[in-house]
This record gives sequence, structure tokens and C-alpha cells, in this order.
Amino acid sequence: MAPKRPEGAGAFPKPVEPPAPDQKDPVSLYAALDLGTNSCRMLIAQPKGNQFHVVDSFSKSVQLGYGLEGSGRLSRASIGRTIQALKICQRKLKKHNVSHMRLVATEACRRARNGRDFMRMVTRETGLTLEIIKPEEEARLAVISCAPLVSMKTEQLLVVDIGGGSTELVWIDLSNVPPIERPRAIMRMRGSLMADPGPFPAARVVDWISVPLGVATLREQFDDVKEDSARFALMSCFFEEQLESFLPFYGDHVREGFQIIGTSGTVTTVAATHLGLKRYDRNKVDGLRMSSDQIDAVIRGYLEQGPQGRRADPRIGKDRQALIMSGSAILQALLRIWPTDRLSVADRGLREGLLYSQMSADGVLEDGNI
Repeated sequence: MAPKRPEGAGAFPKPVEPPAPDQKDPVSLYAALDLGTNSCRMLIAQPKGNQFHVVDSFSKSVQLGYGLEGSGRLSRASIGRTIQALKICQRKLKKHNVSHMRLVATEACRRARNGRDFMRMVTRETGLTLEIIKPEEEARLAVISCAPLVSMKTEQLLVVDIGGGSTELVWIDLSNVPPIERPRAIMRMRGSLMADPGPFPAARVVDWISVPLGVATLREQFDDVKEDSARFALMSCFFEEQLESFLPFYGDHVREGFQIIGTSGTVTTVAATHLGLKRYDRNKVDGLRMSSDQIDAVIRGYLEQGPQGRRADPRIGKDRQALIMSGSAILQALLRIWPTDRLSVADRGLREGLLYSQMSADGVLEDGNI
């Protein structure tokens, strides 16, 4: 399936601070819900300064896109699991009396022939209205959410968002932006990714791509390969082949001034494994810089564990043991193609972007440094 570059719109996320105190003003609460190919996740937050506090959250693996590769449709079982998760989200929204919210669905609902019918069913069964956003919006949200992690030494930036059903890559040229302005130039990326940036120092998007392969859909492509290591190698090579239309694929890039930022459950899980965390800690993972050798060591460890070992690993778990290998195959392909010894880990993304865009539009966030 060929990669696609549809049009879309975007938003501007900020980092999320720890949960707010119990006392909160319901009028000021905002919610963001991200229904992806594998997971349903929601944040309810309250603006504070130029950031926000999380008041409540929800995350559940619903496997909405399970079987989509073969049938082209969302299955009855997947829909049932997802509706139950969304009912929990609806109860949380009602409990906190949230009046500002944006609830979105991504790749699985974009591709499924019954995606629109499913949206109507969600409204009928839960009272929630979800919108199906386009890949460009996902890509922009990933980029903007990573702005605080951009180094002032970075001249060429690759932001990678490995999702359940698709992977977005955005290549940005920052060489004409003064070093101190580079993170802020990322935050100013409004409208279309390829739009004129206006009078400010410009973060120029060289190219972007949405590959319709994520941790769930790539795994399904090779479901018939039973040997763990062989399946991993095939997935990594197959994903690399899908990037041939991405303009920087054939570029002669130098290591100096080049940065990759990865935002996904795969990247944060690899980071948690590298750190040896027994319990996930966002404060230790977000912003961590890992070398390619460290990432390779973690992936080799996953392969040595095998499916049973990965199921027993508390950082991975039963539900994600297969998906971590397809995500790792994507990650390894990217590090094989582009010349960098480091990857910056971002525990942030679509939900944060949705929250910040709402708060920014309402003028409830203060100006301040990133």
C-alpha cells in the first residue's frame, strides 16, 4: 500500500505537568480523547500558566483495528470493546462536568469501510461525537508536541510518531533559524505543514509522509511468519521499503546537527526497558536521549526473551508483547537509514496537542518560555 499525503489541520501541545489538586473549577476543565488503531486514551486537564495539570485520565487497549488489514472493516468484537471503553470516558467527562473537549479518531477509522457508520454508532451508544482527523494533523501534532525537546544545536530534525495503524515522519530544516529560536520556531508551525511560516524565523518542512503501517497493521502483514527473529527482520525491511518516496530517504546527511525525536508507546517502552524501570515513570522517560547501541541492545534483549519472556516482562505485558516487536522493527529501520547515534524520547503527542490547541484558542494559557 503506497504512503499517502492528505491535507489536514493541526494544533500546538505543551508538556503535561503532574495531576492537579483535588479542588478544581469545572468551567476550566478541558478534555482530549484519542481513539487509535490499538488504544483509546483520554486526558482531562486544567490550564495553569503556560501549561496544564492533568485532573483525570483513561487508557485502554481496545484493538479497534484488529483484522482490518484482511477485511477492510472494523469487526463487531472490536467495536464492542471500543464502545465499552468510550462509555467509561463518557462517565468521566460527566463526572467532571467537562464542557471543553475534542474527541478524535485516527487511522483505523480513516481506513475502515464502516468507519463512518461506527462514528454514528458511538454517538448513539455513548452520546459522544468523535471526528476522524487526517494524517497531516497527526503529523503536525507530533512535531509541535516535541518542540521542547529540540536541541539548539539541531539543524535537521526528524520527528517520528509510531502509531497503531500508521507511522508519521516529518523532516524539518532548522538551519536558517537562530539556535536559540529553534524550539520556538517549531511551536509556530500553524496551518498546513508545507504552508508559508510568515515573518518569523522559519522551521521549513522538507517533506512529510504518513506510512499506513503501525505496530498493529505491520504485525498483521507478517502474521503468517511463525519464527520470531525472521518475522522481525522481514517487518523491518518491509517498512524501510515504504519510505522510498520520502524525499530525505536518499539524502547525504551528516551526523552533526541531526536529531531524531520519537514519540510512541514503542519508544517509551524501549526507554523504560533501557532504564530498568520496574514501574513506568514519565519523568524519567520523557526527554531521555538514547544511543543507537543502547536501543539495539534493548531490541536484542526482546528477541532473546521470545514471546513468553516478553509477556512476563512488566514493562511490556501480555497485550503488547507482539506489538513491541513490530514497533521495534520500525524503530530499527529508521536508525539504519539515517545517520544518528542518538534518539530523543518523547512521552507526549496527540492528546496533549488537542488540549493545548483548545486552551490556546480560548486564550486561557499565559505566554512563556517553552
